[in-house]
Amino acid sequence: MPKHPRYMAAMVKSITSMKIAIGADHAGFGLKREIAEMLRAAGHSVIDEGTNNTESTDYPDYAATVGRAVADGSADRGILVCGTGVGMTIAANKIHGVRAALAVNPDEVQLTRRHNDANVLALGANYTDAATANQFVKLFLETEFERGGRHERRVHKIIELERN
Repeated sequence: MPKHPRYMAAMVKSITSMKIAIGADHAGFGLKREIAEMLRAAGHSVIDEGTNNTESTDYPDYAATVGRAVADGSADRGILVCGTGVGMTIAANKIHGVRAALAVNPDEVQLTRRHNDANVLALGANYTDAATANQFVKLFLETEFERGGRHERRVHKIIELERN
């Protein structure tokens, strides 16, 4: 599958324009840059929270910044990239109002939106190439939360856990 950003942008053109906060540590910098370029080419507003090079950095700093942008409404969704995506997911979920999920496969990415109303997606740069990341981001942005019924009830219970 071609990895050119224009090709990837064409794959996500159908998504309504959103404001996306994106951040990465040094291990995720390269993939973050490719995702940000693809999102901009698709017409999204990208809030790039860093890092801007491959010098060693601490992933919780970027998870916090992106998570806060999503939680306070200055971004519609967030995307985080580190080596595995695990550290970013853990750190982002410490921010009140964030429901971060690790992208593992297309089905799980859709279910994180459909059933859990995830608002931040984490990617592992060591395990995810640009084409796969594009597929995950497209699914994450296009999939709607199933309001009403058991899934909404469960998300409200998660919200209550944050309050107590």
